[in-house]
Amino acid sequence: MILCCSCGRNNEFFKLEGQAQGTYYSIQYYDPQHRSLQPQIDSILQAFDQAVSLWVENSNLNRINRGEDSLLFDITADILEKSIQMNRFTDGAFDCRVGSLVNAWGFGAKNKCYPDSAEVDSMLRICHAPIGLRRIGADSMLFVRENPNTEIDFNAIAQGYSVDLLADYLSDLGIENYLIDIGGEVIAKGCKKGGAPWVVGIEKPADNRYSMPEVMEAVPLKDAALVTSGNYRKYYERDGVRYSHTIDPATGFPVRHSLLSVSVIDSTSWRADALATAFMVMGLEGALRFLDAHHEITSVYFIYDENGEYKTYATESMKKIISGK
Repeated sequence: MILCCSCGRNNEFFKLEGQAQGTYYSIQYYDPQHRSLQPQIDSILQAFDQAVSLWVENSNLNRINRGEDSLLFDITADILEKSIQMNRFTDGAFDCRVGSLVNAWGFGAKNKCYPDSAEVDSMLRICHAPIGLRRIGADSMLFVRENPNTEIDFNAIAQGYSVDLLADYLSDLGIENYLIDIGGEVIAKGCKKGGAPWVVGIEKPADNRYSMPEVMEAVPLKDAALVTSGNYRKYYERDGVRYSHTIDPATGFPVRHSLLSVSVIDSTSWRADALATAFMVMGLEGALRFLDAHHEITSVYFIYDENGEYKTYATESMKKIISGK
């Protein structure tokens, strides 16, 4: 048992680990009621995969994409609504309609086909077709799309959303101090033993996908989420050209610019996830212009390549958080 800083009562420390969404999860928390929540956590994550995973054959999202169903699970509807919201907010840099392009370039659940410009243009017309939600009855939502071939891909927001889902679950149980990490997407609440802050790392861009992770910056985190999006692990090379997993919804091609990773701190993990992806699409200059126009987004950390050297740019708020001020 340990004495937790915030509640003044004996709390038991738990660390739960497992697999979810094709990656790991790690959850640390202090509980005055001494509950090990592994079965409940696994159940929540499995239900989440049944809703929106592209790697679960008969998930709600896959059935929607195949046109076998139009009735949305509550989670699917909420993520779709948030995705449409972020698409508008980022002027199209974030777009969940790129499913067919993600698959074509080899970063989805289907086989890649190395599309040429004409094929990309054809897919863009499908990807840019309007989508939406329609309520039926008091509690049910339907997915509507203008083009029946438009495929939804939530990979740029779903993992962050699942982090928030678990955070809400722990908070509802009265757990006030926790750190949730799913595949590097993190949310922290409260603090550790003795009042020490939770500390998470911003990864140094790897030389290749097999490189061991190295920490570029250690970030004290409290009552906030931190999400990093980068192109240095999810890529492939063909004919001497590197293709990153970040697809530009405007061009239909993988992005090619100097920005290597973006880390965003926000109140929710789903929004930090979506923003980090959007900034990777925009590139460094585009992202900085966006931040100039949106002062409510304050804490962002960029790593970019300048003539073969890693360079960084941090907003003033992010600098203060890193320094612990």
